Amino acid sequence: MNPISSLLTPAHVALDVHATDKKALFERIGGLLDGSAGLSRAQVVDSLMVRERLGSTGLGQGIAIPHGRVKGLRDALGAFLRLDPALPFDAPDGRPVTLVFVLLVPDRATDLHLQILSELAQMFSDREFRSKLAAAPDALSAQRLIAGWEASASNPKP
Repeated sequence: MNPISSLLTPAHVALDVHATDKKALFERIGGLLDGSAGLSRAQVVDSLMVRERLGSTGLGQGIAIPHGRVKGLRDALGAFLRLDPALPFDAPDGRPVTLVFVLLVPDRATDLHLQILSELAQMFSDREFRSKLAAAPDALSAQRLIAGWEASASNPKP
């Protein structure tokens, strides 16, 4: 089991989401997480927008990891969305994004935040894993793939 598995429930997974731009995507994420851990839609959207203004959270390879700090949040919280169609995200490679993992952390969780982001980057650098997520038939299957992912001893396949 990886540290990310505790962040993500099947209720926080949405597949084949349509969003016209980042703001619409963040609104959808806000709706998905509304009420979770005492969060409001507005808190989620505001946190993600504040971070995104600092620079794109698009990693490349069709992946984005929007993240933010939320005052009053006790534990890190995650969500996963698969987009259809792909959304331009200002990623370094210029490719639009289809796989989005959202990370919200308490406002003072610096070490935890960085550790989880590092784990997510490693997870999504695995081409085979990305392909399986892209083909997951439902939210539960996608959540189980993420929860069951383990870093391999070999180098990841970009």
